[in-house]
Amino acid sequence: MIRLAVRCQPEQAELVLAELTVLAPGGVEEVAGDGFVEFAIYGAEGELPDLGEEEAVIAGGTVEVEATEVADDWADRWRTFHKPLMVGDPDLGPAVWIRPPWEPERADLAEVVVDPGQAFGTGAHPTTRLCIEALIEIAREGGPFGALTDLGCGSGVLAIAAGKLGWEPLEGCDHEVAAVAAARENAGVNGVEASFERFDLKTGLPPLAPTTVANLTAPLLEAVAAGMTPGNLPATLICSGLLTTEYDRVLAAFAPHGLLETGRGAMGDWGSLVFALEPAA
Repeated sequence: MIRLAVRCQPEQAELVLAELTVLAPGGVEEVAGDGFVEFAIYGAEGELPDLGEEEAVIAGGTVEVEATEVADDWADRWRTFHKPLMVGDPDLGPAVWIRPPWEPERADLAEVVVDPGQAFGTGAHPTTRLCIEALIEIAREGGPFGALTDLGCGSGVLAIAAGKLGWEPLEGCDHEVAAVAAARENAGVNGVEASFERFDLKTGLPPLAPTTVANLTAPLLEAVAAGMTPGNLPATLICSGLLTTEYDRVLAAFAPHGLLETGRGAMGDWGSLVFALEPAA
């Protein structure tokens, strides 16, 4: 069995993941480090794509490529790699427990079950965790809850976590057909009612709920801001997917709509921003 690893800069991550997902729709392993993101796919020798020896060009950028042999027990190691994740502190209020299906359940927590064999995110990425932390903070303060929209839903983890924390009804969208299918399946597994549809955010916006989450790169967040209209603005907006060096450009994009920063988070190179709609004069 061969492990083909592709290492890139954080700002390349979304595009590289999109390319690899096409090559390996069964699942992509993701590891975030200091100043890099590494994706890996597994397959028998001769089954994996030829990306070159040391460097390759994916999504218009140069990335590092490494192919290594893995032991015959790679499936067991895959399970060892994917551990449950606690987001939030249960002693301070609600917390979210994200786990693969083979790990024990925690009925005392807001639990999200995600199979890491699927692509489009397992909840462990810093940007996902930052969004969930922002949702937990709102829930800890008693809301507001109500309807929620997840822009760029991926595997649906954010919408599902929000549903477990008290938001409903739930809607989400993604431009990848497979992501929408994965989100629908995950919602069913978790017993959460949610509507996920295919939508290209570069062409406009769906109707936005009072609470909207957007785990997207800075350029896509700017596209979301450009598509907002006075009649389609969230009361609370949670953004992640941006780098900490990109706070100012994202703040500038949403400021004309009266969306003002109420909080921010950081995890390594990744950042998040929380906005509230300025009350009408």
